[in-house]
Amino acid sequence: MTITISRRGAIGLGLAAALAPLAAPGVLRAAPAKTLRVGWQKGGLLGLVKGSGAFEQALADQGISVSWSEFTSGPPLLEALSANALDFGYTGNVPPIFAHAARGNLVFVGAGEGSREGHAILVPKDSPIQKVEDLKGQTVAFKRGSSAHYATIKLLRAAGLTLDDIKPQDLAPPDAIAAFDAGVIGAWTIWDPYFASAEARPNTRVLITTEGLEPDYNFYSANADYARENPELIGRLVKTVQAVGQKGQADLPATIATFSKETGLPAPVIQRFLTRKGSDLGLVGFIEPKHVAYEQALADEFLKLGIIPRQLDIASVVWTPTAGQGA
Repeated sequence: MTITISRRGAIGLGLAAALAPLAAPGVLRAAPAKTLRVGWQKGGLLGLVKGSGAFEQALADQGISVSWSEFTSGPPLLEALSANALDFGYTGNVPPIFAHAARGNLVFVGAGEGSREGHAILVPKDSPIQKVEDLKGQTVAFKRGSSAHYATIKLLRAAGLTLDDIKPQDLAPPDAIAAFDAGVIGAWTIWDPYFASAEARPNTRVLITTEGLEPDYNFYSANADYARENPELIGRLVKTVQAVGQKGQADLPATIATFSKETGLPAPVIQRFLTRKGSDLGLVGFIEPKHVAYEQALADEFLKLGIIPRQLDIASVVWTPTAGQGA
């Protein structure tokens, strides 16, 4: 079964849910000049930025305040960003592909690199499923348009299977957890920190992780109009995220404590995903050719599989800093 996305379908990925916590008169109008609206997720570096107050400190000299909105996955976050309900946000590798396929009004502004074992397919502890090949005919949950979507494709392919060999079910992490516990899905593909949290549960077994597969890049995006109108500010934001990441990597005990307080996740869960092989919070910067090539290849593959409806030109939706903008 192939999951195909149209523009209308892409917008339906979660815009209403994304805007619910932001609902207010005029929410779709341009952001006030003195407010930066940021979308974050529990597993991203922006949680540490939020907990440290780094954006507020970096923008204080301009009198800019910061408002934060939490999302459970990338697709609705980018829907809100494209709809001008946010200015800046972080997601995994796949959500921007879906957003740009739907002609979203956003641009890539920065990138980071996560652990290659930060995604996994989970099964119930007593499940008869022992290898990926056993997923054939099974209901496998993952959030459509998320990094887990691509992880599922890659892990199935390595075992000689495709999405047509399973029964995909589009579930956001909170719904997937409930379905997993109720036994109504055979497996669940998920990313950190949800992976680390579920991994610690006695009813869960890790079937396979993405260790050994290609790099896992994550991306910082901005509303295209906001980036065009505030280039110096965008440069400052990316450099601030980089500085917070490097400082956080150098003092993991303090970082774990801050992350735990900000996200509400237990410290052992935070420690687990921050210490996976290859994890480094400091690997953040502006978009480089390797990131463009990576996302272009991903977009081309999704087009070939019939998952997105049109060819994308990733280089055309990349914001590049100039001298004085953080370059």
